[in-house]
Amino acid sequence: MRSLTKGEFQGHSGVNISYAYLCHPQAIGAVAISTGRIESWVKYQEVMFDLYQNGYSVFIHDHRGQGLSGRMTKNPHMGFVNDFADYVADLKLFYQEVIEPNTQQKPQLLCHSMGCAIGALYVLAHPQDFAQMIVCAPMFGIRPALPNWLANILIGGNLLISRGLGHDASYFLGQKNYQETEFALNELTHSETRYRLFRDEYNLQPEVQLGGVTGHWLRAALKAMDGIEAQASQISIPVWAIQAGADTVVDNKRQSRVLAKVPYCEVQQILGARHEILLEEDQYRRPCLEAILEFLRQATNR
Repeated sequence: MRSLTKGEFQGHSGVNISYAYLCHPQAIGAVAISTGRIESWVKYQEVMFDLYQNGYSVFIHDHRGQGLSGRMTKNPHMGFVNDFADYVADLKLFYQEVIEPNTQQKPQLLCHSMGCAIGALYVLAHPQDFAQMIVCAPMFGIRPALPNWLANILIGGNLLISRGLGHDASYFLGQKNYQETEFALNELTHSETRYRLFRDEYNLQPEVQLGGVTGHWLRAALKAMDGIEAQASQISIPVWAIQAGADTVVDNKRQSRVLAKVPYCEVQQILGARHEILLEEDQYRRPCLEAILEFLRQATNR
């Protein structure tokens, strides 16, 4: 994509944030993308191209601690954040420094997985910035869904051990450095072609690789998800949700419960689709993309 512009800005608390965007010369609208955990904009080039081909300028950044953005731990593979408010602060800076100066239209927010939790917190804090929000396989609950009391005990133990050993962070139980999962064992997609392209891109640019989560990230995620459920009724912009029917990564039951509290929300389920719907086989990806484009058009025509 020759017209792709890439850059960096200084995010909240001085962390470097990587971004990319495509400005359409005859744009009918603008879309900002909030990605999932471990993801980078380099993984979203097909999605960016699809949106651009349909007349949209597209803006995307890598969340702190992943992709091409700065890390906050000595081990760059550790999934770490102090609080999801840090992600929100970075997105606000991205909006102010990159999106606003490069589009005349009020942008729409397209989110995936963890990016949906960030997006929900963002529109609660800044309801005036985006015309509407589209959430794909939103992380409003994660699997396996441990009881909060047990999760908090395990997280507390992890943080205590980490501090005791003088580490900046430690992996949560069972988590480790980036390791490629063979296609037959993956829970993300049925598409071997798209899965291979994603893994090959990450092998070509090993700096984008990210491993499992730390106790810090998990504590922040649970706090964020509880906050979203408690405040879902206060989301004031239209929300369009696309659920992956065969999702084994996020908790669809809690997801449905949260979405039911959002005042202006429509839900569409793609039966049989795994978690990464936009990385899926065409039989799942096509209806997802068609739904996204229809949602975008509705806001554009208002």
